[in-house]
Amino acid sequence: MQEEIELILDDAKERMAKALEHLDNELGKIRAGKANPKMLEGVLVDYYGSMSPLSQVANISTPDPRTIAIQPWEKGLIGAIEKAIMSSNLGLNPDNNGEIIRINIPPLTEERRRDLVKQVKTECEDAKVSLRNTRRDCNEELKRMKKEGLSEDLEKDAEGEVQKITDDHVSKVDAMFEVKEKDILTV
Repeated sequence: MQEEIELILDDAKERMAKALEHLDNELGKIRAGKANPKMLEGVLVDYYGSMSPLSQVANISTPDPRTIAIQPWEKGLIGAIEKAIMSSNLGLNPDNNGEIIRINIPPLTEERRRDLVKQVKTECEDAKVSLRNTRRDCNEELKRMKKEGLSEDLEKDAEGEVQKITDDHVSKVDAMFEVKEKDILTV
């Protein structure tokens, strides 16, 4: 029985870690007025007939806080990269000089900043819901094991451990929210 409890707890940790990883990816896509290569993560470029992530066909860098520079590995890809960025609905306007593509990130308005904070808050709430769902699934599994002969003390101890894991991950989500909120609201 103890091994099954350990498996349940390990599963909970793994699922909650994945929820945090997903949240981190989603928060990376929300721009905070500063240039960040993560903003272009979802952009796919038509590379000789197959759709490839932008990071696999070009070098992406941020020479300064307001600019993203994209250096294609093949000069012939500049048009395809520019087209992919334009059609990605990110609201970015690429500018190319024949060798490199530059994207200027405009400063955010106060209203836009508040909207972004709301968006971040929504993402964080979704992550917390995912964490609570994982906790619920684990507790249901423990209740099932109790019916199969697990002692009540072991069940309560395991539920307490699941709650501790959940609280730990929820505090990490809160910390991620605070960091992103500060990042967005800093002018």
